[in-house]
This record gives sequence, C-alpha cells and structure tokens, in this order.
Amino acid sequence: MAAEVSRSRIVVKQSGGTAKPSAGGFTPVDPNWKPPACWYEPLVTPQQFKAATESLKKGDFFSVNFGRRWGKDLLVDAFDKGEPTFTDTPTKNYNIGKEGMFWRAVAREDRANDSEILDCSENLFWQDAGTVPDVPNAPTPDVLAAYAYDKIRVPETEVELKPQGRSTVNLPTWVWLDKAVFSDVTVRAELPNTPLYAVTTAKPVALHLEPGTEDAKTFPASGDCPVNEDGSIGTPYAKGASQQDPPCGIAYYRATSGEPYQMKASVTWEITWKGTGGAEGSLPDGTFETTQDINVQEIQSINR
Repeated sequence: MAAEVSRSRIVVKQSGGTAKPSAGGFTPVDPNWKPPACWYEPLVTPQQFKAATESLKKGDFFSVNFGRRWGKDLLVDAFDKGEPTFTDTPTKNYNIGKEGMFWRAVAREDRANDSEILDCSENLFWQDAGTVPDVPNAPTPDVLAAYAYDKIRVPETEVELKPQGRSTVNLPTWVWLDKAVFSDVTVRAELPNTPLYAVTTAKPVALHLEPGTEDAKTFPASGDCPVNEDGSIGTPYAKGASQQDPPCGIAYYRATSGEPYQMKASVTWEITWKGTGGAEGSLPDGTFETTQDINVQEIQSINR
C-alpha cells in the first residue's frame, strides 16, 4: 500500500553504552504499546519539486500520499498552474522564490500496510519554512522520541560469573556487571528542515536471571538484581565468599550431563526523552536478553 512513501527522513544518532551494541533492539515490556503509525515530513523544495515534475515521462507517477500517485499533468495543474481541484494548498510555479517545502505523509516501515496510516490523509502540501503544519498527525517531539525508541541499540555483553567456566553443585555462582560495562544509551532524533528533535535515553535499571533449569535457586529469590548506585549490578566475588549467598547469583542443585544449562540474563532499560521546547516524557521500559552456557559439576571427594 505505502512502500514508496514509508521511508522517513528523520536523522538519528546514538551515543553512550560502553560495550558492543547489539544487532537488534530491545523488547517493550508493554506488549500493547504502539508507536504512531504515520506523520508528515518535509519532502522537497520548490526547485526540487519542479525538476522532479518536469522529469516525469508518460506513464510515470509521483506519490502524493499512501496509494495516491499523480501523473505529470495533474501535478502541473495543482502546483504550477494553481488549480485547487485536488489539494488544499495549490501553488503557482511550485512556489519558487518562497521559503518553505512541500510535505508528505510518512509511515513507519513496520506499519506500511496498517490501516491506521490512512489517518494521515492529506495529499502533498506546502508549508512555510520554520513552521510545522497544524494538522492531525503532524510531527511532534514525542513522535520523534517514539521513532528513536526503535533505533536504540543497547550493549550485548555477557555477565561476569564466579566461578568461571564451571559451577559446582550447591555452591552459589556469583553474577555481576561492572559499572563500566553498562551505561546510559541516548539516541537523538531530528527532523531536517524543522526545529523538531527528541533525545531518548535508555537507562539500565535491573538484571533478571533465569537459571535454565528448575533444579536451581536464584539470589534474590525473584531473580531480579537491581542496579547499584554506582551503576554496577551485583557484587564481584571476593576470595573466601564461596559459602555466602551472593546479592546476585544462582545455586545449581544438579550437575549438567553433556548439555550445559542455558542461563538467561535480561537487562531492563528505563526509557525517557526530552525534546523541542522543553517537552519531555517516558516510553515503555525495554528488555534485552542474552543466553550463556553454564556447566555444573559435582563436588569430587576421595574416600580413604
């Protein structure tokens, strides 16, 4: 329906996060959260639009909205001759000499065939420079924040374990993340040729552990390890602490036999944003999960 007009011109730039970023985004905690399906963006200057129209050959079309494509004659009538038949903002000579741009609806790429994009029903229209259209589904800082949400790439880093390599039945395995491993991740989203921007920040707030077997116990019992004040998670193992309960960790009650346990470690990220004109808000928390192999051995004893 809208493949040719689903590519946004929003520019995003990520910073922060000291570890290698993941290839994919995180999963919203709220499964019912839906970002805006469509909005409007600046598309072409008067000179660019005139050149694009004049270059059209017979049978060529220019998309003016989702599923609406106009040929050269209709574009000339509406935007060169100024006939208001098919647009609320007809122009003469493509408004060459005026400051501004022609705007068009844009759909999120993952919602390009969603019926909700039809809420952005305006055909290609003129907008003066430095202004934002006063229409439903006009772009706003929170629209940019939601767009940036999907572009956040949080670190994909394995948690630290002690003992490393092989755990022992009934002895706790300590789990932690150093404060240098995880830090806030920010994504700035800007809409070119407008004053609109939003800076979306993802802050790690908790680590959740799943042992990969029912024959285990997590510390704390919920498996939720909070982030410490200094940004670290859990506490590094110290010599002589093998019999103590770790603030974050797992005790396995059965040894592995051939296949390791698949321990899952998921970090929850709290998402907030700030944007143009002092606007600010929050978005659903996101989680990112990694899996690590855990081998567990029995304690070896010698009978004499």
